[in-house]
Amino acid sequence: MANMNKKILVALAEGFEEIEALTPVDLLRRCGGEVSIAGVGSTNITGGHGIKVTCDMLISEAGLDYDAIIIPGGGLGARNLSESWEVHEKMLMLVNQGALLASICASPAVVLGPAGLLNGHRAVCYPGAEVNTPDFEFSDEPVCVDGNLITARGAGCAVDFSLAIIEHLYDKETSDRIRSAIIA
Repeated sequence: MANMNKKILVALAEGFEEIEALTPVDLLRRCGGEVSIAGVGSTNITGGHGIKVTCDMLISEAGLDYDAIIIPGGGLGARNLSESWEVHEKMLMLVNQGALLASICASPAVVLGPAGLLNGHRAVCYPGAEVNTPDFEFSDEPVCVDGNLITARGAGCAVDFSLAIIEHLYDKETSDRIRSAIIA
């Protein structure tokens, strides 16, 4: 059985895409992940469709003892994440110590690309967001796994994105068990 003591950090900013942020939180907690939601600027963050989330902490309060960091999308949410020095610092430090970086929708192009975190990798993003990282050629598969980087195109890919994160952090058996439990 896989080690269930994985710690995952999810960064949230105003305007985040709810499905892309909360699907990984839900599914990772179902398999024993210790998921912390960290807000940019506040612990009360409102998503792009008006769903309010109370975060566990501010991003500035999050430590560096995480196995993964998840950067959800949403047009405004991605832009707000990209403008946060604390989000950039957390991503860079966690990636440099070998943590998984998972990003979906606009965020691979809006947040990761400009930070140089796509260099040497394959990645996907929401169609049209590519203009934010003009010197990078994005793929068009729904979910792209490339080493310690997992990216996905949009909200419709949130379950497969989450299951890819689970398979990476745990194993295929755990991912398949969660997939079966939710009838995906």
